[in-house]
Amino acid sequence: MSYDTHDWTAVIEAQRERKDEYFGEDRRSPLPPAVQAEFDGLDYYEVDPDYRFVLRLDEYEDPEPVVVGTSADGEQEYLAWGEFAFEVDGEPVTLTAYKSERDEGRLWVPFRDATSGEATYGAGRYLDLEPDDHRTDDGRWILDFNEAYNPTCAYSDRYECPLPPMENWLDVRIEAGERAFEH
Repeated sequence: MSYDTHDWTAVIEAQRERKDEYFGEDRRSPLPPAVQAEFDGLDYYEVDPDYRFVLRLDEYEDPEPVVVGTSADGEQEYLAWGEFAFEVDGEPVTLTAYKSERDEGRLWVPFRDATSGEATYGAGRYLDLEPDDHRTDDGRWILDFNEAYNPTCAYSDRYECPLPPMENWLDVRIEAGERAFEH
């Protein structure tokens, strides 16, 4: 798939600006008020086309329910919908995509990688894949780690977040998307 790198980069940067504005100014921000008052933006890796993949999803014939642990020692149930297979720096990796409900169009791809707990949030990050924005005309999905973001529990312990299942713990570094939040 060809795309204009300048336009694509501008879209990612605009998404980041909107998120920073929301975090810094909106009363529904996940940041505690004292932190929000001092907030001057999230930290991101530079936008990098090497972390943008256009892939087929190998959908499972009979998606199975999976219980996922949460940051507050709870549990949530998802359907393991299929997996993406690709390479990062020459290393083969697979990531499982999940759905909350069978009829839902969007996919949720939680992951940990070799940057987790170092440069990125220790519990992992998420990708949300929306059919209208992340699906190509030929049915492939756009898995863009430049859009990887921290769950809300990275900003405040008042949130309970699902944790990436172990099958989505990667041994490679994903140096793209949102970095750890320091406050």
